[in-house]
Amino acid sequence: MNSKKVTFADIAAYTNFSKTTISRYFNNPDSLTIENQQKIANALEELGYQENKLAKVLANGKSEFIGIIVPNLYLHYYAEMLNQILSTYRQHHYKFLVFVSDNDKETEQNYINELLAYKIEGLIVLSHTMTSKELAAYRVPIVTIERESEHVCGVSTDNYMGGVQATSLLIKNHCSKLIHINSNTPEYIPAYSRIKGFEDTCKTNNIPYEIITADFGDFYASTVTQIDQIFQQIEQMDGEKKGVFLANDTYANIFLNSVIRKYGSFPPNYRIVGFDDSPIASEAIYPITTVGQQIEKMVQNAMELLILQMEEMKKRVPKPLREPIHRQITPILIRRDTTE
Repeated sequence: MNSKKVTFADIAAYTNFSKTTISRYFNNPDSLTIENQQKIANALEELGYQENKLAKVLANGKSEFIGIIVPNLYLHYYAEMLNQILSTYRQHHYKFLVFVSDNDKETEQNYINELLAYKIEGLIVLSHTMTSKELAAYRVPIVTIERESEHVCGVSTDNYMGGVQATSLLIKNHCSKLIHINSNTPEYIPAYSRIKGFEDTCKTNNIPYEIITADFGDFYASTVTQIDQIFQQIEQMDGEKKGVFLANDTYANIFLNSVIRKYGSFPPNYRIVGFDDSPIASEAIYPITTVGQQIEKMVQNAMELLILQMEEMKKRVPKPLREPIHRQITPILIRRDTTE
């Protein structure tokens, strides 16, 4: 049997079951007794059967593929998030098709249409170019991560709490001037709450502060240039000890490098906090204090919500969720060398 492709007819002849029974084993195994399932499973092993995944997709329309849309991979947060999502294959056995949208809406729409052509069973979206209402119109199970999600299921960090944690730590470090660096973030995006948490904490404690927002571009090189310019701007500000809270760990590491190029080492007049707890923070030349998003936990929750929807769609009469489910994960402050 190993010298030729094993067919359903071969399995049926070997087990004395009908081809219909063999088909039910693959497509509706619960309709068979445990004993008969085991007999067929043993036969598959003895015959050296290799499942034809493409034929299965054509037969039942279920691909076991999940699409992923990320805005970029130069931010270490997205790279680590993608790494954690892909690692769930060991637990859930779904495969992934990944597209990078580069923050372009038309490109993202084309990618989603491409994914739908591959009969994906679900979609994970981390980009911000399309509204959740537009995403919901595709009528495929969707979970978003750290983005607007009014009309679809979503998982996010408690960004406000994270902003408060970072700012409070800088205040405890006796910083006389606090600065927050972020991209031009709309208020409807969850990460905007990092700005709000920073600002409210500064006002409550009567600490002088600045919020610097900028367009960092879509590439690492443009981000480095912009952050180095911001560093030069901060150098001219008053304040004996400056506490800098950055929107993510990639920004924080770039800023740290600018500081070290100027001073030769990490000076006592700066304190730095990032956000994410992506690997770049712990591996920086001076490990960076950060607000940990618990990325693994976020991915676990995202997969649970997506699988919940996908399993419902496999039923003969699926019942969509009455309303989207949203989960918020508590951040954890991780102290390292860039704060006391």
